[in-house]
Amino acid sequence: MAENRHTNSYNPEKKSVFSVGRVLPLVLLAAGFAAFFALDLNQYVSLDALKTHRETLQSWVQNYGVMTAAIFIFVYALAVSFLVPGAIFITIAGGFMFGPYLGTVYVVIGATVGAVGAFLAAKYALGDVLRAKAGPAIKGMELGFRENEMSYLLILRLVPLFPFWLVNLVPALLGVSLRSYTIGTFLGIIPGVFVYALVGDGAGAVLDAGGDFNLGIIFEQRFLAPIIGLALLACIPIVYKKIKGRKDFPSC
Repeated sequence: MAENRHTNSYNPEKKSVFSVGRVLPLVLLAAGFAAFFALDLNQYVSLDALKTHRETLQSWVQNYGVMTAAIFIFVYALAVSFLVPGAIFITIAGGFMFGPYLGTVYVVIGATVGAVGAFLAAKYALGDVLRAKAGPAIKGMELGFRENEMSYLLILRLVPLFPFWLVNLVPALLGVSLRSYTIGTFLGIIPGVFVYALVGDGAGAVLDAGGDFNLGIIFEQRFLAPIIGLALLACIPIVYKKIKGRKDFPSC
């Protein structure tokens, strides 16, 4: 009888990692993403919108400086959390409204908070499920990423080879720690954000003079060279570990 009771007892390890509660954060993010387009808010996330509403934005900053900054950070965090496109234009607006330095500070805070929100939602909802079903290749990728997670995160943030929203989610599925993710995101996005904030800061003078501006300036060498240099520095720990690992490996 004792053996039978032990056999029929509840085993928490057999509980499925999937539940409605786990999916709820992703449902909220999806709802926010859908609402963004349903309310036609995407019309305000563009260079044309900045040109049209620049006087209104300037008046908000002049009359309600602290409140405007707080609302800006909150809106930016929501936009990043809901994975909506066009954060680059909000960054430019931040530089236009607050200048390159305060604009960078506000954007980095909002972007980091929003990215952490998306990261936690993906990690909580899908992290365990995908790792439980992952094959050897995915597990090997996860192990390699986690061994150099800070360096990889800095590289991904410094060099915009992949969409910002994708870099927000993938580390969560590869088991990256919240601490490394937060620090890597905060530090890694500063150079790129500063470049776009500079563009936004200069946009006001261009528009006031009756001219036009575009995003081509960010591809100039004076902006790209420092960012690429920082990305190469972030590669050093990875390369060092690879070389050290080969030297420590016994030869036949």
